[in-house]
Order: sequence, then C-alpha cells, then structure tokens
Amino acid sequence: MLCITDIRKKLCDCNQSHVLRFWDQLTQEEQDKFLKQLNTIDFDEINNIFNRAQTYLTDNTKKLDTHMKPIPPDQFESEKGVGQDVLEKYRVKGLQEVADNHVAVLLLAGGQGTRLGVPYPKGMCPISLPSGKTLLQLQAERIRTVVRLAREKTNKTGIICWYIMTSQATHIATEKYLQQNKYFGLNEKDVVLFQQGLLPGYTSEGKIILEEKYSVALAPDGNGGIYLALKKNGIIEDMVKRGIKYVHAHSVDNILVKVADPVFIGYCVTKDADCGAKVVRKEIPTEPVGVVCQVNGRFQVVEYSEITESTANLRDAEGNLVFRGGNICNHFFTTDFLKKIVEHHEHELKLHVARKKIPYVDEEGEKIEPTAPNGIKIEKFIFDAFQFSQNFVTWEVPRETDFSPLKNSETAEKDCPSTARRDLFSLHKIYIEIAGGTVAHGEVEISPVLSYAGENLKEKVHGKVFDSRTVIYSEEEVVVVSNGRISIETPEI
Repeated sequence: MLCITDIRKKLCDCNQSHVLRFWDQLTQEEQDKFLKQLNTIDFDEINNIFNRAQTYLTDNTKKLDTHMKPIPPDQFESEKGVGQDVLEKYRVKGLQEVADNHVAVLLLAGGQGTRLGVPYPKGMCPISLPSGKTLLQLQAERIRTVVRLAREKTNKTGIICWYIMTSQATHIATEKYLQQNKYFGLNEKDVVLFQQGLLPGYTSEGKIILEEKYSVALAPDGNGGIYLALKKNGIIEDMVKRGIKYVHAHSVDNILVKVADPVFIGYCVTKDADCGAKVVRKEIPTEPVGVVCQVNGRFQVVEYSEITESTANLRDAEGNLVFRGGNICNHFFTTDFLKKIVEHHEHELKLHVARKKIPYVDEEGEKIEPTAPNGIKIEKFIFDAFQFSQNFVTWEVPRETDFSPLKNSETAEKDCPSTARRDLFSLHKIYIEIAGGTVAHGEVEISPVLSYAGENLKEKVHGKVFDSRTVIYSEEEVVVVSNGRISIETPEI
C-alpha cells in the first residue's frame, strides 16, 4: 500500500491535489480509511477516462438515423417465427452443452435497491410472492432445474457455474445472503462472486469530487465494467480452467429471466455465434428502450434518445417496426469472445456520460446536497462490446414469457413489485392451463424447482381448479414456517 507521501505526489502529477486539502483536519481513523480508499484508485487511469469521456459529452446528443440499419434476416430469428421442431432442436442443443459443462451464467448484480425503496441489493428483494422467494432464489432454482433437464435429456449431470458480479455496495450483503441460504441448493464451489470497479464523480473541469473530507465520491462503473472486472478478478482464467465455452449474461432485476436458457444458448451455438442478444419487440415506436441494430456496419444498441421520431416509426412491408428489437440486457457470449474483449478491446469501449446531482463537501468542508446537477458520472455498458463481434445474432422472444423488470417502487406503477408479480402470475396461469388445470381466482406461483418453462406440471395441475393464492411446489422442497415467515429448503444438486 502506498504511503500518503506517494499518494500526494501521484495526485499532484494528475492535477488532483485538492483531494487531500482536508488531510490535516482528519482524525487518525479517518486518515487510515481515506488512505485505504485512495490506494484502490488508479489516478492516471481515471484522468484518462475523463479525457476520453469529454468526446462523448457532445456525441451523446448526435442522432444516428442515417447510420442505422436493421439486423440482417440471416442473423435474426424469432421464437414465434420458427416451428416447434426448430425450437426443440435448439433446446436439445442447449441442454447438451449444459450436460457437457460448457455453460456458465454471468449475473449482473451490482445494483442497490434504492429506487425500489429497500436498503439492500435488488436480488434480495422478496416482492411479496406467496412463496416469499427473492429474485436471487428464483434464479438459483432455475439454474438447478436446467441442470436437471439436461440430465434427463442426456443422462449426464452437468454443472452450471454461477458468476455473480456485485459492487462495493452489494457484495457483502449478497455474499452473506447466499451463504445463509446455502446457495439455494447450488454447490458453493460453483458460485463465484466478484466485484465490479468504481469510478469517481467529476466536476465539469475534470476535478474529482469529495463526498466527505475523507472520501472520494465513487460509483459503480456500469454493467460494462464487467469486462475489466473479469480481467482483474481472474474470471476468464477460471472459465477456461472449468472448460466453459458459453456464457449467458443477464441483469438481476428481471423476474421472468430464463437463466441459462437452453433454447437461446442452443440457437447461438447452432449459428456459430460469438455474441448474441435476446430481445423483445418494442411495444410502441416511442418506447424508451434501446434497440439492437447495425451502425456503420457494426452491431450495437442505439438508445431511444439517439433516434428521431420518424426513424423510430419506420415500418417494413408487413407493418412491423423496422427497429423493433428492444434490448433487455440478456446476452450470449463465447468465452473466447469475452477473452478477446478483456485482452484487446476493453479500453476502446464507449463511455457514457451523465450529469448528476452528486453530494459534495465545499471549500470549508461543509456537506452540500445539490439541488441541480453539479457533476459528471461516467459508466460503461455491457452491450458496447457487440461492435467487436465477428458473428452476431439476435433472438426475439415474447415479452410476456421473458421480460418483466423490477426497477421502481410501487409509486411508479411501472416496472415495480406489483407489475413483476402480475407478470409472473400471468405466465404461470398460462402454463397451468396448457397442462390441463384452471386458475379461477387468486395468484398461483409455480416453483422453478418443479418447472422451468411449463414442463412437468400435468401431474400436479391436470383437472384441478386453483382459486386462492398458492404455490405449486416440487416434491423435493420442504416448506418451513417460522415466526410467520415462509422458507423453502431444497437439497443440494
């Protein structure tokens, strides 16, 4: 660890000497804490990042209409547009790769539950399901079930390693939560947590902002920080050592996410893709969601703010939106592709700049809560690596089966706990009715341990009527009620 003299010189060289202007006023404990934080920051790199970001401050407002083209037909398929025989072919291929230990899941779980109004990570939010299960539990159980389905199809028991990228704000809580719940039946050695990086808040002149006399204002570097985090934490090497060839990456806040989706994986592998995106059809032209397309011959996600209304409204001969592939942060990568990005292209990724209200200390050391944007936050997005793909594909899925984000508190009335529950219950109602059951009233939840996507339900629901709020569990789950709280114990796979 560098001493304060070395840090002071480094700050001086980087024109950031103001960071230590309150040093002599700090207690020994505060100095120790501050020095520890400063040793985690590469000041040469963050100066370079700010200088690079300057070019994007003006570029962010540029419209990309004349540079955009839709995904070529041979690199796009829709779940609703192919036959059941094709879907089954992809599904079997995906399950075979799982059985051969070639598949891993990469979970983006660095987000706090601030917008949800909870003081813990999003993945731990229970959202008031009848089972009491959280997003992390639902996703862990889906991994378990994909492994079981692969075993039933191939007679081989594969392993899906669950890599979870946390942030400084979510790491300890997430790790403790998983440990306390015995990783929801997954093997501990196959659950790997690692932290994404942090970037400071800057003034418009590039000066690092202090949030306290003894603390720099730091924030996670965005989900695009995954690539640098993979490198710094030795995750790529771990993947190679385990023999992992394919990675399904997604964000933690989608209650409907099909974790390690064998159909999506099978499609991408069959097409020999090195990178792929699962998308949903935009509901309306002006829906505020990025679209997957080509820009100047390279694949990328174009944000809604980068497209004019006329381009957003373009339709093809069948009446479909030309740019309709809504990005849902659900991606396929080969391990080789990730390795290429980490080793050769991470420094080329676009930087996204936003003007934010960042709490700070003024010249007198007084804490100020700004009422207007006073600083700049910089982050990277995971999809900005698409441009380096040699064979990119997209897979369009129905929104009602694959995407319902949990981002806001109930007051927003959109992408909130009640809409997430509603969408989960609606999907499970469809599964039950296909299996010969009836949901007359109430909310019926199907345990992911029992069924991944509607299979294995006939024996449990055929001919039955469900008219109350209930959960359909698998035989192996043991429901425990303690002090009015429900917990579900499942054996390790």
